[in-house]
Amino acid sequence: MFNRLIAAFSVGLQLTPLQARGRRNALDLKRVDIEVALPGLPPSFDGYRILQISDTHLDVLPALVDVARRVLQGVAVDLLAVTGDVHGSPSAPIAHSVELLMQALQDVRVHGPRLAILGNHDSVEMAAMLKERGFDVLVNRSRVLERGGGRLRITGLDDVHSFYTDAARAALEDEDHEGDCRIALVHSAEMADFADRAGYALYLSGHTHGGQICLPGGRPVITQLTRCRHAAVGLWREGRMTGYTSAGLGVSEPTVRFNSRGEVTIITLRRA
Repeated sequence: MFNRLIAAFSVGLQLTPLQARGRRNALDLKRVDIEVALPGLPPSFDGYRILQISDTHLDVLPALVDVARRVLQGVAVDLLAVTGDVHGSPSAPIAHSVELLMQALQDVRVHGPRLAILGNHDSVEMAAMLKERGFDVLVNRSRVLERGGGRLRITGLDDVHSFYTDAARAALEDEDHEGDCRIALVHSAEMADFADRAGYALYLSGHTHGGQICLPGGRPVITQLTRCRHAAVGLWREGRMTGYTSAGLGVSEPTVRFNSRGEVTIITLRRA
């Protein structure tokens, strides 16, 4: 029912001047720079820069590729984190979505790993294609980064919004992390409370597109979150944990934004 309503809304929108305005808004991409202080962050990771890219859906609106390249021109980071939904339209080839992502990122200098997780639009084949392009795809597992004697543990989950399994929670609550500062990469913010209880310092997500179509002031009309709805967009807190939900680079149908902007996000880690 929801998908049919969206389809009807999209068709009706194309008959109005709002379609052109909304498309211009969707192409008005911004770069967000934030600093996040994390308790337990090793001194060697102070100043560590993470580029978070989420919900690219570039097969839906390929014109965003050139916009993203301009916004990302000259960016150099220590870690690239793609937090799901590289794919968009079910009828589009997955390889096409991946190729467009690589075009958008081709001018970014990444000094460390390229990590990715899957979103609710990404099939299991997406993991293999991203791996071929140099990404380490974290599907309910962790990767430990070492730098100057310090350790940072990154845990990535399979999509928990549409494809939740107990393996996701088990990976999040893995007890083999004594002394590590930990970051969770989860497509949706819906595991935020579990991550806080498990002792994570930072949680990076997307999925909501920041609402994509919002009320004046940026309040989302629809978030697609079933829980942890306070974490729908931007910076938020869950207990002792800091979280950030990207508004996403791309859009889903209809290919418009109102009172929201797509983004790429550079997060600089600081010692608390």
